[in-house]
Amino acid sequence: MEELLTSPEFQMSLLLFVALAGYLIAARINQSAVIGLILVGILVGPSVLNLITYTDFVSSLARLGAVILLFVIGLEFKLQDIMVPKNGVIALIGVILPWIGGYEISELFGFSMAGSIFIGTALTATSIAITANVLREYNRLQTDAAKAIIGAAVIDDILSLLALAMSNDIVSGTLSIPGIALLAIKALIFIIGGAAFGMFIVSRLLEKIDTTDFAEKFPEFTFIFAMMMAFLYAIIAELVGLSAIVGAFIAGVSFSGVKLYQSKNLKEGAEYLQVIFASIFFVSLGIIADFHALTQNIALFVTVLTLVAVLTKVIGCGIPAYFCGMSVRDSLIVGFGMAPRGEVAMIVALIGLEEGIIDQSVYVTLVLMSLVTTLITPIIYRNWLFREDDAKNTLPAR
Repeated sequence: MEELLTSPEFQMSLLLFVALAGYLIAARINQSAVIGLILVGILVGPSVLNLITYTDFVSSLARLGAVILLFVIGLEFKLQDIMVPKNGVIALIGVILPWIGGYEISELFGFSMAGSIFIGTALTATSIAITANVLREYNRLQTDAAKAIIGAAVIDDILSLLALAMSNDIVSGTLSIPGIALLAIKALIFIIGGAAFGMFIVSRLLEKIDTTDFAEKFPEFTFIFAMMMAFLYAIIAELVGLSAIVGAFIAGVSFSGVKLYQSKNLKEGAEYLQVIFASIFFVSLGIIADFHALTQNIALFVTVLTLVAVLTKVIGCGIPAYFCGMSVRDSLIVGFGMAPRGEVAMIVALIGLEEGIIDQSVYVTLVLMSLVTTLITPIIYRNWLFREDDAKNTLPAR
């Protein structure tokens, strides 16, 4: 019986059952599916029922989900729409302000310099998986605000990587300007080179394969080839030092212009995978949190840190967006859209824990902060910034 309960088949079935419950909860409370999936993850995880723990199996499925989700989202964009100067300005200020805020508030609560540096670094991160999925639910991925969020978040990932490298070097006393510069150059080469290779070589190869008799006989071949390349991009991104989801996103953007006539549609095929694995990814964000680690002092620090985390992104990204010509509403959409820290901050926290720079209480603090900021954006979008859109969609037809 124990072997059955630990089998991949049973665990997969259980995770999908939980995901279905997440959709039912989201419908019941009239919120985004992301909220329902994270909440049900908290419910079945160590915090409440302890039915599912964050095992290697769950972690692996969640990683697949994040990669597939960002590949699908990348297929919605063209590179020239997101890699514009204003996104760089939004990203830069949206990294500097949270780092200062996180460091100062940690110092105020009595953390060591090393711990404060790492907490500040965790606040620089942005997880676009959550925001992009919500924007996708509202059919708003092609708006200027969405393009600014996606573009700034890609640049943000590079800047957060540099901040993490600098933090490690500051703590160890080995800060090296050439080392930081090399890291930045590698990241830029991958993004620019990867996008160019995808658009001018892989995309044309996909279209050429589509014209063959082989593709007519096996129309799924081209889709499998594209997904292979997406995961290859994700692996290369990690080798360079970026997040795997950035690599998948670059692959999606690179293949967005592919036109197929005989083969299976790339976007349609990837969306079916995304429905399964991205649902597990969002559930896993709830499973990884364990509220039993909370003490009164930690709970207070989590509350203050979360407030700082949200405000520094809203101000640090929203104000530059406004001065770059966006409306107040779109600037707020950008600001709150950059607020989720998600798995990116969790990865930074895990690095700090494994290297002994922060302890378990700080790690739990950063995980909970990441989780709460992940929950806030869909709630703000649905109940405030997109409320008028919901009202229009529910008006009776005349």
